[in-house]
Amino acid sequence: MNVTKEEKQFAEALKSVSRNLHIKEYIQQSSELYPLFQRAAKRFVTGEAKKDGIAIGQKLTDLGYRISLEFIGENTMSREMCVQAKNEFLALIRECGKQGLRTRISFDLSHIGLVIDPEFALQNLLEMAKEANEYGLSLMISAEESNKVERVLSVYKKAVSQYENIGVTIQAQLYRSLEDLKELLNYPGTIRIVKGAFQEPADICIPRSNTLNERYLELVALCVRANHAVSIATHDETIYKRIIEQDYFTKPYVEAEMLYGVRPDLCNELKSEKRPVRVYLTYGNEWYLYFTHRVAEYPPNIYIAVRDMIEGAENTFEYY
Repeated sequence: MNVTKEEKQFAEALKSVSRNLHIKEYIQQSSELYPLFQRAAKRFVTGEAKKDGIAIGQKLTDLGYRISLEFIGENTMSREMCVQAKNEFLALIRECGKQGLRTRISFDLSHIGLVIDPEFALQNLLEMAKEANEYGLSLMISAEESNKVERVLSVYKKAVSQYENIGVTIQAQLYRSLEDLKELLNYPGTIRIVKGAFQEPADICIPRSNTLNERYLELVALCVRANHAVSIATHDETIYKRIIEQDYFTKPYVEAEMLYGVRPDLCNELKSEKRPVRVYLTYGNEWYLYFTHRVAEYPPNIYIAVRDMIEGAENTFEYY
């Protein structure tokens, strides 16, 4: 679907609004607006409890998809809340392990302590990695704003040196990511490549363009040539077309990854062609920021969100 100039402008505005705490609080406290946003969020968020994520995860697994599960949260500002988040992840790991659900556990390092103290985040991460390792599960560190990248990569390198079941996400839009990736190929963890959804200064990032697509494909190619596990995390059909032309999906260490509720049609199409597809699922109370980002990053979702607010998104499972 072609995106209009107005849709792009609205999406950029929504990204700014999504991080405005005053607007977030106003919506959360509004008896009229909160239920509407919550209804629309159900298309992209499995629910508020881990049982919701696990239930959808099992359904997708039975259909032949790989999955990733995340308890939503970021920029946690107290040690107590970081420990609570870590404990929730540990509980999620144990429950998935006991149920035999082969999943990847995704999270932001800032959810478990990065903005307080990187060493604190590292210790929480190592505890999670040890637990996941015992159940044969893997972890994936998600992308965050550019001002955290150095800390994220530092913590990752220390952790993956002890537990190889930890992966990390890099953003193709950041100029630095090319050199970062060359170094990350020396580490064993899976590399997840995204375009990048954060608004960043123009001097450090590539805008959405053919140039960004070419950089994205360059990063994927580097991983493939190095025989390094890579997750191609995008909803861009033009990129997948090039990936298929390059025959990358025949490599056992290459997979596609897309967010739950975003382009289920493309997920279905790739899976029907026997391509490995991972669906990224989220749950938790902190769904507002996640939801607004999902709408902003693919402008046609604006219309879907409005429709869901009116009709509800309770029965929108579109995977088969």
